[in-house]
Amino acid sequence: MSWDSYIDNLIAQTKDSSGAAHADKACIIGIDGGAAWTTNAAGAAFQISPQEGATVASCFKSKDFTPFQASGIVLGGVKYQFLRSEDGKLVLGKKKDHGGVTLQCSKTAIVIAHVAEGSQQGNVNKGVGVIAEYLESLGM
Repeated sequence: MSWDSYIDNLIAQTKDSSGAAHADKACIIGIDGGAAWTTNAAGAAFQISPQEGATVASCFKSKDFTPFQASGIVLGGVKYQFLRSEDGKLVLGKKKDHGGVTLQCSKTAIVIAHVAEGSQQGNVNKGVGVIAEYLESLGM
């Protein structure tokens, strides 16, 4: 099964009333070790390194986000400032002139999306939440 179609679905879920998408790239990784579920072949793939995925997965698995607080959230080679976490399931980050990131976990996966510069993170949070909650509903 290809998870790449979830990227387009997620981005479509971030559209506002004018039809503008607020996420420009996304990916899904496993919560056990951070292995990629989506491929870099997808047009809007958020390309993160295996080490970045492993760090994200470790924080979500342990529900300990102090590494993000201390060192930022590094994704795609960009260091985002940790803004906050909610319920141990949602993490938000931002970088001036680089947009932001929204990460949300289900039982077995972490859905990650990039907020395009100048776009609304709330719309991206909604799109990421739709995918994460769908995976959760499948027991994933």
